Amino acid sequence: MSRRIHKDRAGFTLIEMMVSITIGMVVIAGVTGTFTAQTRQNKAEEMISQMHQNVRGAVDMIDRELMQAGYKASGGSVTGVTYNAAPQLLIQADIDGNGAIDPTNNTSLEYIIYVWDSANMRITRQLGTGGTPQIVADNITACTFTYMNASGVATTTSSLVRNVTINITGRTAKVDPSYPGGYRTYNLSADVTPPNLAL
Repeated sequence: MSRRIHKDRAGFTLIEMMVSITIGMVVIAGVTGTFTAQTRQNKAEEMISQMHQNVRGAVDMIDRELMQAGYKASGGSVTGVTYNAAPQLLIQADIDGNGAIDPTNNTSLEYIIYVWDSANMRITRQLGTGGTPQIVADNITACTFTYMNASGVATTTSSLVRNVTINITGRTAKVDPSYPGGYRTYNLSADVTPPNLAL
């Protein structure tokens, strides 16, 4: 019986293996870098979206309730909007049409107080004078309410208020390391002219 000796065996040399491993590592590093960058971008976009939604939601809610300010039954007397130098908005409307506002009713939409809590960076909404403030929006860095009379001039007299400008600035919940200022911010402003204040 004769033996065949294969001198030509298939295989890789050490250099070929090292080159293959190096190329594989470069490809893996590229894929990992792309994945990491994409994940970071997705998180940043999610935070920005939440920030926009947060600020828009607050402005929309205040706008909607402010449009009811000053509603009153025939012969009733309601201030509608009470001027306050602090970042606070007091809205009154005689929703049930009984001719009076009960500020102590903590479940009624007739007496609503919006307050910007600068220490905790949030806007709260409270029903009645004794109600529990509920958070409307958080991560709010600035909030102002500007009161205007019928001529469009700023006023401090509640009975002359015909227009309210809401200006809210929010920021992302976390620092964005790829953004120069750290936190991304978003500002939204709305001019609201409640139709009942002109009556």
